[in-house]
Amino acid sequence: MMDIGLLLLRAVIGLLMAGHGAQKLFGWFGGHGVPGTAGFLESLGWRPGRAFALLLGAAELVGGLALALGFATPFAAAVLMAVLANAALVVHGRHGLWNTAGGFEYPLALIGSTLALAFTGPGRFSLDHLVGWATSGPVWGFAAVVVAMLGLVVGMAAHERGARAGHDQTLGQAA
Repeated sequence: MMDIGLLLLRAVIGLLMAGHGAQKLFGWFGGHGVPGTAGFLESLGWRPGRAFALLLGAAELVGGLALALGFATPFAAAVLMAVLANAALVVHGRHGLWNTAGGFEYPLALIGSTLALAFTGPGRFSLDHLVGWATSGPVWGFAAVVVAMLGLVVGMAAHERGARAGHDQTLGQAA
């Protein structure tokens, strides 16, 4: 029964994240596609917006599908945790915890779910199991945390650099 629970958790979280990626890349499911996502990301300080829109959309789409299929599960979880942690800090952090005020409750719940999967592994009904990859346990879980933290640091550094460049451009135009 635990394997069925892991399959359901992977499918729900993975397909939701893949859907977010499809919104950003293709404009599906009410998304704005690359141009709209690029503009939004630039407004937050991630420049160049188009490159970050493509990177973010691909990370969500590929990471989400990999998680849903249970393929390279710790790495898929790490990619999604990095994306979600960046979103939690930059987009939602200033609004507090609760989602009703735009807070980071939803990304935090998804981070917790993907983190749990990084430690438990994908279960028997997964591509990892089918090909014989033993991707569960503390080593895989902590490795996923390290990779996610690296993604968070790189993402936040890129955000800070882009925000500074945008601020400098604004100052230059005002002069």
